[in-house]
Amino acid sequence: MMWMKPRFRLVPDGTRIQFMRGRFMGLLVSAVLSTASVILFFYPGLNLGIDFAGGVVMEVRTPGPADFGVIRAALAAEHIGAQGVQRFGDASEVLIRLGSQPGEKETQAAVTRVTAALAKAVPGAKVLRTDAVGASVSAELFRNGLLALGISLLMILVYIWFRFEWQFAVGAVVTLILDITKAIGFLALTRIEFDLVMVAAILTVLGYSTNDKVVVYDRVRENLRKYKTMPLRELIDLSINETLNRTLGTSMTVFIASLPLALFGGESISGFAWVMLFGIVVGTSSSIFIAAPILLFLGEKGLRRNAAAVVVAKPRTGVSSRPGT
Repeated sequence: MMWMKPRFRLVPDGTRIQFMRGRFMGLLVSAVLSTASVILFFYPGLNLGIDFAGGVVMEVRTPGPADFGVIRAALAAEHIGAQGVQRFGDASEVLIRLGSQPGEKETQAAVTRVTAALAKAVPGAKVLRTDAVGASVSAELFRNGLLALGISLLMILVYIWFRFEWQFAVGAVVTLILDITKAIGFLALTRIEFDLVMVAAILTVLGYSTNDKVVVYDRVRENLRKYKTMPLRELIDLSINETLNRTLGTSMTVFIASLPLALFGGESISGFAWVMLFGIVVGTSSSIFIAAPILLFLGEKGLRRNAAAVVVAKPRTGVSSRPGT
């Protein structure tokens, strides 16, 4: 079968961008962003959703466009401590959040009071769904979410260490931790609710970012066998340039597919899509400007020594020059 050259390439063949020239700047920018993200995690902190903060969420549909002032006044008149009243979906859908209640009876009583207050202030309003999560359940869900992230990182470390060498594994996991901190900072800055859906989004970003780094690392490993005397810095630049079309093509495809979900997906899916968009940009750039420089620093001697060890000595030819012959 004849191989057909693609009609369009994002990066021309023969491109030789010297990415490693900017390795120090890339690591510095990443360190600054990750530090800022850690600060944002503690202050103002994440906007925890009902899964992790506990409480009651009621989705209500009004006969016409919702008047949030009337709804808030009706809840205040009944001394209902609502934590938030916001639009959800179209103009007639409202999301009412209540704080965590001591027990099941108190939760049911709070829901009944909200329903009665709405029926009085907004005739025709219907409660479409009610979700309630207790404090103990939310704490357990939060622990399980963090545990899922930790186990994912551990499995990635084991997989890359088994497939490549320890320098690759350490470089990938350190880069992924930096990617996660930036995603957490993004959530804290944008005030997108952090719930189980966001945990799934971060795990998805981890998977995408890992795949991207494995592609670059795999080409580095191939070139280590092919170019045994090439300096590691030049070899890494060559490997990144050779995979740049694939990296950018995949990233743009996923980005374009996620963008409509972020813009028009509604409250339930837009947060997931925005985290995906941010993760695609961070994951793609970190493969080049974070993971590759870390590999360069860790493998400057070890990887070259390993590559040199597989060089096959050429057989000697000619007449022996032993004395006396």
